[in-house]
Amino acid sequence: MAISPAAVLFDLDGTLVDTIELIMRSMEYAFAEFDGNRPTRSEWLEGLGIPLRTLIAARVRTEAELDVVIARYRLFQGEHQDAMTRPYPGVAETLVSLTANGHPMGIVTSKFHAGARRALEHTGLLGHFGSVIGADSVENAKPHPEPVHRALTELGVSASNAFMVGDSPHDIAAGNAAGVRTIAVGWGPFSRERLERARPTHWISTFPELATLVAPLALQPTSPPAH
Repeated sequence: MAISPAAVLFDLDGTLVDTIELIMRSMEYAFAEFDGNRPTRSEWLEGLGIPLRTLIAARVRTEAELDVVIARYRLFQGEHQDAMTRPYPGVAETLVSLTANGHPMGIVTSKFHAGARRALEHTGLLGHFGSVIGADSVENAKPHPEPVHRALTELGVSASNAFMVGDSPHDIAAGNAAGVRTIAVGWGPFSRERLERARPTHWISTFPELATLVAPLALQPTSPPAH
């Protein structure tokens, strides 16, 4: 019996596109006039993969401050997103290969849906994805498994024949909780030690490795998470 090519779900920032400096500078602009506890870059980095509102709410004292800081963050990001967003090496070519080989693909991101689509359109990647799930597409964002389940439903595939690829522990946690194989990438901002604690099933150090990894594993049972 023929087995369908495995579905591949991707985080966006830090996985497909390099936006880390954009995110950091957006945070610095957002908190520039805030007189409370401003996050450092390392503190903000630790929260990457969690929805923006959740991250900022943990730093401010009132709803009014929350609205102001979020507005400043989105203002900076909206003005600079296109100029500071680019695919990582090998992404475009590998997605073409995966599409040609019939792999259903989706995005599971903590960006809002509109922002994710804008980034994908700008980089020319949008056409590869049959599902784009943002933080505002679900009630529970990553690391909850709901966004992964939602993407699988939209693609019409089961967790047993799917992968979640991400650069943050929150991506890996969401994928593991949803029952898919998880793939941690080695080029994002998180250390391997930090990611190992999330127990990814597999690792890749360059994006083209992905095409080789997902093809044969579609024919195998789910592997236990790596230690």
